[in-house]
Amino acid sequence: MSSMTVDAPTRKVIVGVDTHKHIHVAVAIDQHGARLGDVTVSADTGGYTELEQWAQALGRIDRFGIEGTGSYGAGLSSFLRRCGHRVVECNREDRRARRRNGKSDTVDAEAAARSVLAGTSTIVPKTGYGTVEMIRQIKVARDTARKGRTSAIITLKAIIVNAPAELRESLSGLPDKALLDRCAGFRPGEITDTTGSTKHALRSLAKRWLDLDAEITSHDRLLDGLTAQTSPTLRDGYGIGADTAAEMLIVFGDNPDRIRSEAAFAKLCGVCPIPASSGMTNKHRLYRGGHREANAALHRTVIVRMRFHQPTIDYAARRTAEGLSKKDIIRCLKRFLAREVYQRVMTDHATRSA
Repeated sequence: MSSMTVDAPTRKVIVGVDTHKHIHVAVAIDQHGARLGDVTVSADTGGYTELEQWAQALGRIDRFGIEGTGSYGAGLSSFLRRCGHRVVECNREDRRARRRNGKSDTVDAEAAARSVLAGTSTIVPKTGYGTVEMIRQIKVARDTARKGRTSAIITLKAIIVNAPAELRESLSGLPDKALLDRCAGFRPGEITDTTGSTKHALRSLAKRWLDLDAEITSHDRLLDGLTAQTSPTLRDGYGIGADTAAEMLIVFGDNPDRIRSEAAFAKLCGVCPIPASSGMTNKHRLYRGGHREANAALHRTVIVRMRFHQPTIDYAARRTAEGLSKKDIIRCLKRFLAREVYQRVMTDHATRSA
């Protein structure tokens, strides 16, 4: 500390934090890039307070650059934001830099601080304590339940294929709902042969499917109410149901103004063209990054509109006559839909802020 030449009251401090499940490691630098020190704290409220006080003692805090603001760093980000500090989300260094510089917790924390100082890390993290965070948690539970339900019926039908002939023939030709009800009503009794064990397995899988189906219905009911409450203008869009609206709101977060423009939102959803020109060529290509679940939600809405929404049907017919393929038309429609979603969400956000 004795080598520092700038007075603490006038020094700007930038803190980089490498987050873990049980501890956080922080490194502080000043506005000139000089390293001021490092500290290791526990990942709890006491540790957050210790880290904030340590940084305050070094000078005037400018920003905190934190890795993993959506996972291990969520608690620290929320704490620092409530204390009035600016928080920036930092990504890991690329593989080449990690091979060249090595890796440790302090090295990662210092790299986060220097990326904030250089201006390469500018992302404002989600707040994570509002209605959208409630929607995200419920949707996580719904999506895992849906995967379990799909797995249950696939496994049930696979067991029927290898079931004893008499049992298999009694279940053949039944629609899914009748098949599940029949299997859920089995009474295998004492397991003494393969027929009894098959009935036991089918009964278990059918009851699992029915329980998960009831759970998904309760999740859908909650998502329907929360999305309509949070963004009624978004829900008014044609083909935008509770599931799609929930996915869009999760991308925005509880502070949608962190997304600076509709073009930035389109890139975040992976529906923007990016330049791919070289030499005498001048063209664009499809962006392969972005939020894949949001991209899939936009795709589903576009498919619905291409079947039932007359303006979209007319647009697709016109572009087809111009020589565009169906894939290119869908890409154009997804870009238009991203603009519409951004405008609707920001309209509701402005109304709530007012």
